Amino acid sequence: MSLRLRFWGTRGSVPTPGPHTVRYGGNTPCIEVRTSTDALVILDAGTGIRELGRSLVARAGGRPVSGEIFLTHTHWDHIQGLPFFAPIFQSGNHFTIWGSPSPGLEVEQVVRDQMARVVFPVTFDELRAKVEFCHLAPTSRSDAGYEMTAFAVRHPGGAVGYRVADSGENGGSVVYISDNELGDGGHYDMHADWREQLVAFVRGARILVHDATYTRDEYARHGGWGHSTYDDAVRLALDAGVDELVLFHHKPERSDADVDRYLAECRQMVAAHGRTLSVVAAAEGMPLTA
Repeated sequence: MSLRLRFWGTRGSVPTPGPHTVRYGGNTPCIEVRTSTDALVILDAGTGIRELGRSLVARAGGRPVSGEIFLTHTHWDHIQGLPFFAPIFQSGNHFTIWGSPSPGLEVEQVVRDQMARVVFPVTFDELRAKVEFCHLAPTSRSDAGYEMTAFAVRHPGGAVGYRVADSGENGGSVVYISDNELGDGGHYDMHADWREQLVAFVRGARILVHDATYTRDEYARHGGWGHSTYDDAVRLALDAGVDELVLFHHKPERSDADVDRYLAECRQMVAAHGRTLSVVAAAEGMPLTA
């Protein structure tokens, strides 16, 4: 197993600090991935990236820090941590931000706008690190000992999921799909066989991190909002034959006790199918290997 993951932000939509979200965390999406060559891959830049940045600076001990940040999309909860990411304020550091252009708007412009003087005291041009922006290729890119592949998912305004595969001898793979509507709500411009393509994209990965925002009852009121149910995530993981499913993008109102309850229901669902899929809930600080 050669990919090492650590979760720094697991919550969806808005940060939710407080006594009821201590165990699973209240920061918005951010995952640190390390390859077998110790290359740094950051998945999304929600408020969790703030603590990741502090950790990177401490671990570097004054040495330069470099890495690649892959954004699934540019909704606030996936970019709002960037202005508080300590390494981008230090000269000598280098980061590349990857993403798909939003309709009519470039990723770079969205990131710059959230640091405009009218809404933030430090502008993007005042950052001391070298920060570059790149568009995702339609299929995949390979660099620094890993391959990254993107797949368009169902979310208002557009979003992608990522598959990270390590190029090492024991190369593992992880699929990260933070915001995705597997149910039949909403109107998305997707091919009729989109779900079959999604299953093929996920198939064979050791770990699937997937949006599990809603219960079935909640989804009945929020169809078209771009998120999935716990049941949906389990079914996708079973269909794709992954080893481990990580429930992600916890609903802001979801307490630790709530997550415990729905996690238990997911495990019961897997047992009812007679399968051996491992199911866990994403928690801040949680390490995994693939």
